[in-house]
Amino acid sequence: MKNAEENIKTPFNEEFCNQLEYRICHEFEKSNDPKLKGFWCDGVSWSTSENQLTKKYVNDKRKIETKAWIGKTGQTEFKAIVHFGKKALSKYAKGMDLTECIPNSESQAEWIEIDLKNKIVEIRIE
Repeated sequence: MKNAEENIKTPFNEEFCNQLEYRICHEFEKSNDPKLKGFWCDGVSWSTSENQLTKKYVNDKRKIETKAWIGKTGQTEFKAIVHFGKKALSKYAKGMDLTECIPNSESQAEWIEIDLKNKIVEIRIE
């Protein structure tokens, strides 16, 4: 059970996912895409398979797949794929907080892609 103990301290945790939820809501608010008008996010799950939360998995795959609740009611379940950039990979390997890897509101980067038909949201952290 070494992995289970290791994962309790994972940087992909409730606090990080709450910050991610807040930032996604902000992006929807300022979006000019008419299909996303009135959308918001009611949560990103930090609970996923233990295998995905290991440092080796994140380093090798550079992503974690989980769930997010998005839509006009915030209740539609989407598959959420969080892609890790270099800074996030480094912080994850060191067990450090990932919240500063979430692009800030001034960022011009397209860091969220949403596929409404297949209910998939792809998120890129720095």
